Amino acid sequence: MLPGGTELIVIFFIVLLLFGGKKLPELARSMGSAVREYSTASKEPAKYVESHTKTKEEEEREAILEAARKLGIETEGRSVKEIAAELVKITEKE
Repeated sequence: MLPGGTELIVIFFIVLLLFGGKKLPELARSMGSAVREYSTASKEPAKYVESHTKTKEEEEREAILEAARKLGIETEGRSVKEIAAELVKITEKE
C-alpha cells in the first residue's frame, strides 16, 4: 500500500533531518538511478523469453516458405498467402 500525503511529508522530513538539505538532491538522483536500474533489470527476463520464442504465425510462415523453396516455387516479392495458394494448387495436382 502506498503512503498518503501526510505519511510522505513525515518521511520527507525524517530524510531531511538524517541527510541534510545539501545531500538531498544527490540522494534523490541515486534513488532515481536505482529505481531505473531495477525497472530495466526486472524487464530483462520477459524480453529474453519474448525474443527467443517464435509466435505461431512466424512458425507457419517459415514452414510455408520452406515448403515452397523445396518445391521450387518463387517466393521473392510475393505474399505468404499467394505462396500458400500455389502450394495448395501444386499438392492438389499430385
